[in-house]
Amino acid sequence: MQKLAGWFGGHGIDGTGGFFESIGITPGRSMALLAGLAELAGGLLFALGLVTPLAAFLIVLTMLVAIIKVHGKNGLWVTQNGYEYNLVLMVIAIAVALIGPGDYSLDALLLQ
Repeated sequence: MQKLAGWFGGHGIDGTGGFFESIGITPGRSMALLAGLAELAGGLLFALGLVTPLAAFLIVLTMLVAIIKVHGKNGLWVTQNGYEYNLVLMVIAIAVALIGPGDYSLDALLLQ
């Protein structure tokens, strides 16, 4: 929601779109919308345990782009604006996708 509506200290679609344009992701506003929707959908689906492999894919994809375009050049540590946090999110998403979302997920409820 930071990218989509400016919640939690975000810049909304226009601000994020401007940033995306400045780092070569064009068209900025459209890509900000897509990134925001991917993050929102991936996060909600992951939290609910619904279509978990798709949720993990959306999370991994957005974090991979963040590492490649923004954080990778800064090294590992998040205190240096590095990719540590992005990497942790990717590892968790992949691990949950591989082992399954668990007994209390919507996937488990709907597939039994």
